[in-house]
Parts: sequence; C-alpha cells; structure tokens
Amino acid sequence: MSIGNTRRLRVLTWHVHGNYLYYLSHAPHDFYLVTRPGYPPGYAGTGGALPFGYNVHEIPASEVPSQEFDVVLFQHKNQWDDDRFNLLTNAQLKLRRIYLEHDPPQQSAFEQRHWVQECDTLLVHVTHFNRAMWDNGETPTRVVEHGVVMPEGVRYSGEIERGIAVINHLKQRGRRLGSDIYAHTSAKVPLDLVGMDAQSAGGIGEVGNLELAAFTARYRFFFNPIRWTSLGLAIIEAMMIGMPVVGLATAELTTVIRNGESGFIHTDMDALIDAMRGLLDYPAEAKRLGEGARRTALERFNIERFARDWDETLRYVCS
Repeated sequence: MSIGNTRRLRVLTWHVHGNYLYYLSHAPHDFYLVTRPGYPPGYAGTGGALPFGYNVHEIPASEVPSQEFDVVLFQHKNQWDDDRFNLLTNAQLKLRRIYLEHDPPQQSAFEQRHWVQECDTLLVHVTHFNRAMWDNGETPTRVVEHGVVMPEGVRYSGEIERGIAVINHLKQRGRRLGSDIYAHTSAKVPLDLVGMDAQSAGGIGEVGNLELAAFTARYRFFFNPIRWTSLGLAIIEAMMIGMPVVGLATAELTTVIRNGESGFIHTDMDALIDAMRGLLDYPAEAKRLGEGARRTALERFNIERFARDWDETLRYVCS
C-alpha cells in the first residue's frame, strides 16, 4: 500500500495509558479507540479530563469489523493475543501492525522473549533501555522516546519544603516501584506521595491529570524511588516545569538526569537522602538544577519531536 506524505492515516488502537495516548494524539492522524460497554480497563474511550482533540474517536468493538483502517497499533498483550483474532476480520489481520511496548520485561530482566515474534510487525519501545533488556527475537524494533506538552502557565516555585513522589498503587506494586525505598527515605526526609491509592502507602491520594503539574510545582524537588520501570511521564512533566529530580540511578533515568546539572541520582540511599536535605536547605540550588532539568526536557522530550517521530513511524509501516 502506498501512502502519501500528507494523507491522514486511520489508526485503530486502544486506551491503555491515558497520558501517553493524549500525547500520541498530537501526531497528525486519526485515532480510533476500541470501546466496550461500561468502558472497562483497556477499552476506555475519550471520557475523563484529558482534552483529546477532534482526531481521536471512539469505536465500539462491534463496529470495528465494518470499518477501514490503515494500521493497527496494539498496546497490550491481551489485545495481541485475544482482540487480534476475536475482533479483527481476515482482511484487517493483514493490515500493517505496530506493537507499542510501554514497559521493560517483568519476568526476567535480560532473558524474557517478547511475545510479538513476527518479522512483519514493528515493535516500538518507549526507551532505549527497554529495547536493550527485551529479547526482541526476529521482530524489527525502533525507539520513540517520550514527548510531553508544556503545561500552560505552570512553572516551578518550590516553596513547600518537602519532596514529592508520583506513583500509582505503590503499596500494591511493592519493591519494583520502590515501596521500601520510599518508606525508608520518607522517615528521614519530608516527602509526600500522590497517585492512585497513595493513602495505603501513607500518601495524600490521587491528583487529577490536569492539576498535577501545578500541584507538584510548589514542592522543592521530585523524588523517584522506582527500581524497574520505563521512564515515567510524571518525571518528564516535572522537568518540563523546571523541577529538580532526585532518584534511584536505574533504567533510563540514568541517561536523563545529570548530577549537578538537573538533579541527583544514585544507588546509595544515604547519598540520595543527603542530596534531598541539601535541596531543602538551599532553595536557590534547587532552582538552578530545576532550570537544567527544564532545558533537558525541552530539548529531548518536546511534543513536536515526539509527534514527528510517530508521524514518521506510522508512515514508515504503511509505505
């Protein structure tokens, strides 16, 4: 199939990670979200607070077989294993395919083979670390790094002499997300936690997507205790408003934060605690590091670059 450089593509996909989907929709194409009655997880539509644009549409699962698309963008194993065969027609099964992998491997850090093993499907990773850790086998891969929208009218102020962490279901997800590290450091440094079910881990609770940037901007620094994950969008969003980041030196974060320039990362808990105390004692230094973080975010994670990368990726698989 030949695709012109200007024709908008019709992309069938699913609502898996809301913020990522919102940023993805900045690519100049039309996205059709599979929905089911009641909008269960994985089949949510455009509802909620995120300001999806005119190019994002809901499509009930029952109507998918009767529609035409240019490419199918899978984002979850269930979609690949089940919906691919139970939802799509034989003709739709022959459409160009992309699998967007949001996470590093969960079963083995270095031996897990990805379930997508097809030479005619493009496997897109969100970080170079993730691509390196997965065994991608014969599947062609590429990396599209995150991009975020700069919140209008929100800039770091840091007047609250506390750090803040943004993690959903921290207690439930345990050591992988650093529940023990957060508990240890919060006993020594004033920290707050926000996110889904944050109360069960001693946190404040959930803050809405559109209010999160302004809420965190008043805190002195952003803390990331996570051992094993992709680069969190909340970290990039904090950097974008000029907030310094302190975190565990693991995964992709090691390529983003530079000590003394945009924050502080280390694998030594005592070193992290010392760095956080220093930022609490010296707000001018926190502001300086925050400006460095903002410069990094504007250069590396701007939404224009992200939209261009996805535009090129979608057109590539359809060409």
